[in-house]
Amino acid sequence: MLRTSARAIASILLAATLLSPSSFAFNSPLSDQAVREAYFLGQRRDETFARFMDKYAKHLALPKTGPHIASVTFFTPFALATQLSSQHSSGYSAQQAALDHRGQTESVKIIVQIYLTESYGALIPRPTGSRSGSPTGFVQRPSEFWRDFDVQVFSEDRELAPFTSSGQPNYLCSEDGGCTLTGATIQLEFLAESFASDSATIQVNPPEGDPVSVDFDLTRLR
Repeated sequence: MLRTSARAIASILLAATLLSPSSFAFNSPLSDQAVREAYFLGQRRDETFARFMDKYAKHLALPKTGPHIASVTFFTPFALATQLSSQHSSGYSAQQAALDHRGQTESVKIIVQIYLTESYGALIPRPTGSRSGSPTGFVQRPSEFWRDFDVQVFSEDRELAPFTSSGQPNYLCSEDGGCTLTGATIQLEFLAESFASDSATIQVNPPEGDPVSVDFDLTRLR
């Protein structure tokens, strides 16, 4: 009797643990209260908001050679809801934020920020022409250079496939209208339910220089 009761109690506790929201590393799906909290946090647009969002980013040191993988950001559904609120000014209410979120598939967005460096700059040697003896010179690096970067995302040693990915070049422009290529931003989006473990690893393999691997403790992210 005692042994059977103890076994039954253990089974109930295990089931409760598996069903408890706390068993998920970060908040998903978001409750109405969580969406409301994200709304008010995003509306602050002050140092509190900036510090909160910075918790979701890992900043990396400048490499000796190759491009600078400057930061990797892991935005959870709560962080994305907060960011969305910050992009709306007056006239956007907590009720509207709840309506906008309702029925949406929750996702995770990963952002990789890349900067050019002295060894991996905006200018590259001009491809050798068909005529012999033509000067080599330099040309602008193609604006879609970011396509040469391979970004891999792992959860529980399993590589995940994004349902959408994109990239864009970044420029620094002067008052006279001239613009210089400075880097690029790569974005990948995944289903939130894909991250079943307490951690995630993002690996960036650049075309030159050493690969970069970043680990996120998802239990520290809301």
